[in-house]
Amino acid sequence: MKDYLSFPPLVVSKAYGPFIELDNGLRLIDAISSWWCKSLGHNHPRLKKALYAQLDRFEHVIFANSTHEVIVQLSEKLALLSPGLNKVFYASEGSSAVEISLKMALHAQKIKGFSQRTQFTALQNGYHGETFMALGLSDLGLYHQPYEPQLIKPQFICNLPYVTSREDPLWEDCSDCWPAIEKQLEQQATVLAAIIVEPIVQGAGGMLIYSQDFLRRLRKWTREQGIYLIADEIMTGLGRTGFALACEHAQIQADFICLSKGLTSGWLAMSAVLTRTDIYNLFYDDYSIEKNFLHSHTFSGNALAAAVALECLTVLEEENIYLEVQKKETILKTLMQEVADITGKLTNIRIIGAIVAADLVLTTEQKNQRVGYQIFQEAIKMGAWLRPLGNTIYWLPPLNIEISVLEELKDITIQSINKLL
Repeated sequence: MKDYLSFPPLVVSKAYGPFIELDNGLRLIDAISSWWCKSLGHNHPRLKKALYAQLDRFEHVIFANSTHEVIVQLSEKLALLSPGLNKVFYASEGSSAVEISLKMALHAQKIKGFSQRTQFTALQNGYHGETFMALGLSDLGLYHQPYEPQLIKPQFICNLPYVTSREDPLWEDCSDCWPAIEKQLEQQATVLAAIIVEPIVQGAGGMLIYSQDFLRRLRKWTREQGIYLIADEIMTGLGRTGFALACEHAQIQADFICLSKGLTSGWLAMSAVLTRTDIYNLFYDDYSIEKNFLHSHTFSGNALAAAVALECLTVLEEENIYLEVQKKETILKTLMQEVADITGKLTNIRIIGAIVAADLVLTTEQKNQRVGYQIFQEAIKMGAWLRPLGNTIYWLPPLNIEISVLEELKDITIQSINKLL
């Protein structure tokens, strides 16, 4: 918190498209989509119109034994994202969606008679949120170390087959890596309730991209073992990697999908868990049988958020955003490569969809300094909100950002790096 003495909070006056404007008139490119949620940029006119239209009807009512037209339409659209996952459970932010999926998986195993299946496994370098179960399954010590005695103790799958792009041979075939990973998994096979993954891209871990073949093999293994697979698509879902869901890269379907962030394009807090009818049916019984899945959420099914989410999904479809992201992938890679070539200070460029990242080339002495944070401060002065992950520089802009703005972002990134290094 002491950082704010030397780098005071920036006062935002307005935001529009890919830009944030400060009270002093400085315009900033939102290079990270305001922590990955502004998928359609700021102040999108169609989303605003949908919000106002719902506001004239009602803003929120209890979502227990009630429903309304907008939430029905939204649920029907979400059920089409991964055909077969046609049951939707609503909450607020992403961490809650993760907690719900974990609880549901654990409870479902118990109802099926597998009371020994009480454990979870996650991936090395993964991140799933900061509520307690989600935090315990996040392999980022900075976040969970203060609370470690109270957290669940999962096994993390190590030595993942990381790639820099879909052109890497490991993307298509990780058979050389899989036996060692399978050996790790087999140690817990009989006690696992579920495995949770950020499919294809690990966000907070450093924008790390791993083999789709690994995800495909993991799905096959979990199915054979009777273990649920939870796909945390909170960051990757709804177009970020060029598809509606990142799981599509591996052509697999998880048992649970968690969505948030881009679901309302960052307008309002909303999350959703998608699952199958057969899992839903495990909890379907008379009240006295006590199979109920209880997770009460005051703002579940919020009408304003639902209206914006419905319009957001419609915009993604009608404006062919997923295809646009696939086209932008090459452009983003080219621009980041230019930054690397001109500065000589970036390595390990990795790209998928509208995510591109690279690591700063630092001396031994510089590695102990917060160089990325200093570059962030310089970039602010030059007109970009280029907040790094440690010493990893990345762009994760709105999906509909114009190429000319990306060119401007490239120039600012070069100037900021050169200023410091």
